[in-house]
Amino acid sequence: MIALIALVRKDLILYLNDKRALMLHLLMPVVLAAFFGSLFGGGSEAKTGKIDVGLVQLDQSDSGKKIAAGLQADSALKIIELSDAEAQDRVRHGKLSVAVVIPAGFGEQAADALFSGHNKPQLPVYYDPSQSTMLAMVKGLLTQQVMQVTSAAAMSPKGNKTTERQLAEVRDKAAKDPEQAQLSEFLTSLKKYQDQRLAADAEKEAAAKASGKPAPAEAPVGMSMPYTTQDRALSSGPRYNGYAHSFAGMGVQFILFMGIDMGIGILLARRMGIWNRLLAAPVSLATVLLGRAISGAIIAMGLMCAMFVCAMLIFKVQISSVGGFLGMAASFSLMTAAFGLLIAAFGKTPEAARGIATFATLIMVMLGGAWVPSFIFPEWMQQLTLVVPTRWAVDGFDAVTWRGLGLDGVLAPIAVQLGFAAVFGGLAVWKFLRDQK
Repeated sequence: MIALIALVRKDLILYLNDKRALMLHLLMPVVLAAFFGSLFGGGSEAKTGKIDVGLVQLDQSDSGKKIAAGLQADSALKIIELSDAEAQDRVRHGKLSVAVVIPAGFGEQAADALFSGHNKPQLPVYYDPSQSTMLAMVKGLLTQQVMQVTSAAAMSPKGNKTTERQLAEVRDKAAKDPEQAQLSEFLTSLKKYQDQRLAADAEKEAAAKASGKPAPAEAPVGMSMPYTTQDRALSSGPRYNGYAHSFAGMGVQFILFMGIDMGIGILLARRMGIWNRLLAAPVSLATVLLGRAISGAIIAMGLMCAMFVCAMLIFKVQISSVGGFLGMAASFSLMTAAFGLLIAAFGKTPEAARGIATFATLIMVMLGGAWVPSFIFPEWMQQLTLVVPTRWAVDGFDAVTWRGLGLDGVLAPIAVQLGFAAVFGGLAVWKFLRDQK
């Protein structure tokens, strides 16, 4: 036991005196986690940014102006009025994701096509091909405004001329087509309604002039969205914090890099003969390997706790279950230490082992959702990544931070980490014992 404690103490002192390793394994993940966290929503108090949308307003009719006003009033958009050439130039150079052109005469043409379905006007939309998701969002909001304004223009008293033109087209076809006959009846009823509204408005204006008071505002007509959404972000505990996931992902990645350094250190010790001299001392191979594993796990545990202390103090990340977090940190630290021993056991040279281990680690953290959340992956890939230990590690740290789960919510990830630690450690010990014979 004294020899084991001495070996662990020696490894800890050597690591703490290595300022480069401390900077790489502690400072770098904090910096990268802060960057990625800001990209994925930031803290719980962060507000969703508006989408910059260029607007080329060529239609100066009432309908065209109302469509533009509706887009400008939308809380999700920041409208920038531009000329057609400016809009194309900004989108082409990546300064705008989407630009919308409301061409001249669009409002009148859209009202004419509302019931007939013919001669639909085109509404040009310029977009950056790398921002196709923005295109879908803007087209949805644009559809809402166009339908509301166009239907109001077609059904209001001022739209009686449009209705007359549509009636003239439909009546010629009504005798042969039953659907056109029904549409003719509808448009006739709409024309009567518009005529009545015009007469009523004229009476109101006359009465207002006689009394010297302004005429009452016209009541809005036309179709509008028949609902509003009530957006509520739900989680089991703290409000969502983008930094929580990024610290989990970057912590997992750089602690695995520490495990690689641990394994490479054993290979370097072998090359320089230090390993053989250590085994020549009155200590068993099992004691030496156990000492390395314990020291590596302690270092990994300390790094993970230090990272999340920074996350809590600087970025307001909350831990819902201290016991669950410590369980996840401990199990992941053991898996990392076993991973380092596996690299040392099967590595031929330090240079080759570092390259292969770094590549394998990057693949694991990528598939594990350390860089971007795993729910963004396709369904088949989400199922495939369940065989990767990093997926369980990241999900486990997410569970005890922004998801607000307790110890029972991370029992499965802890078990998986311990399982991988047993497999990695068992393979490493088997290889070391085989090479010693």
